[in-house]
Amino acid sequence: MAASRIVIENCAIATVDAHDTEYASGHVVVADNRIESVGAGPAPARLENVVRRIDGTGHLVTPGLVNTHHHFYQWLTRGLATDHNLFDWLVALYPTWARLDEPMVRTAAQGSLAMMVRGGVTTAMDHHYVYPRGTGDLSGAIIGAAAEMGVRFTLARGSMDRGTSDGGLPPDFAVESLDDALAATEKTIDAHHDASFDAMTQIAVAPCSPFSVSTELLKQGAELARRKGVRLHTHGSETVEEEQFCKELFGMGPTDYFESTGWLGSDVWMAHCVHMNDSDIAAFGRTGTGVAHCPSSNARLAAGIARVPDMLGAGVPVGLGVDGTASNESGELHTELRNALLINRLGARGESALTARQALRLGTYGGAQVLGRAGQIGSIEPGKLADLVLWKLDTLAHASIADPVTALVFGAAAPITLSLVNGRTVVEDSHLTTVDEDAIARSTRSEAQRLARIAATG
Repeated sequence: MAASRIVIENCAIATVDAHDTEYASGHVVVADNRIESVGAGPAPARLENVVRRIDGTGHLVTPGLVNTHHHFYQWLTRGLATDHNLFDWLVALYPTWARLDEPMVRTAAQGSLAMMVRGGVTTAMDHHYVYPRGTGDLSGAIIGAAAEMGVRFTLARGSMDRGTSDGGLPPDFAVESLDDALAATEKTIDAHHDASFDAMTQIAVAPCSPFSVSTELLKQGAELARRKGVRLHTHGSETVEEEQFCKELFGMGPTDYFESTGWLGSDVWMAHCVHMNDSDIAAFGRTGTGVAHCPSSNARLAAGIARVPDMLGAGVPVGLGVDGTASNESGELHTELRNALLINRLGARGESALTARQALRLGTYGGAQVLGRAGQIGSIEPGKLADLVLWKLDTLAHASIADPVTALVFGAAAPITLSLVNGRTVVEDSHLTTVDEDAIARSTRSEAQRLARIAATG
């Protein structure tokens, strides 16, 4: 059967390929779910079976944004504990999160995904680690929401087995046993992980953090992931308090502790990594361990400024993350392009910390590297999957900025004329095409209110 083609012409293009190739006015041709061609000027003549031709005048095409760290369930607890550091924030919210059930988790996933996809995300991930007993198929609910939205998705199946009685932060009734966590994670991999080139759903093994999981869960989780051929994800070096916790409990800092449990490697990525010394960064660079940089959440919880320029200089793969919306209420990844650039310029490197093009690379190809999918997504190149965003830059918000990449990163959030995932339209004229945004807004408000009522009764 002949391929169906979508042609986008007369637009600026930032390919984010290895050479940062850009076109002031060019074309992209999509054939079914793959990028067929990209280049300067109009598309090749006499293309067959063109089902749609788009005049991209005034627009910039980029690879779709890739989110590398999130907690979808937190959509229901936005705006709480707004003046807390990480540990106090967790202690304040864990008792509420432990009351989650399947309808809440499904609805929260819909809200989180809708906000990201509407803002240019084409590949999302969720680190879900709260699995109260007897509350249904939470992983299935999250995966189903992503499939309905039409977004490419990685579920990092999280777990916690260190409750307060074992020196951890979460309440005991919010954690799983070691055996239950490992068994449920393996079951999720077997049921949902797709290793194919154009996979829409993948699974990672993701014990939550050093202060909520046992050493044995980390070790056996790494063994499980490598036996199954999937990636590993956790939180690392987020705060000074975490570093103190690790030193007091394990006699070493977070990076050395992770290395001792098998958690450094090219199949691993960690969220935050704010408090990393030169030795830590060198270890990540040497082993190819990736980082999900979450600038807004780091600022919201006063965690600090991650040393992203130093990480990049050491060869560390770095992508961007929204993080959970209880610590980044906007829930949008495209704003993280700007925040990553601005916040890193407050650090030691000053105005040379990051450029607009480096910020765009973090949000696209860098994220693809971190998720282990740089061969399939993250840049606009023939043969790669057709995950693309057409940003409108000719309105009041951007029209006087000559350089389109500068306009996208430094300027206000740009409207999206078209977003494709796997060659399929998921956003048209800044509206989701696969789901009802208003219905999701109503259901998230209702479920947030129900969760608050349940939590208030203890």
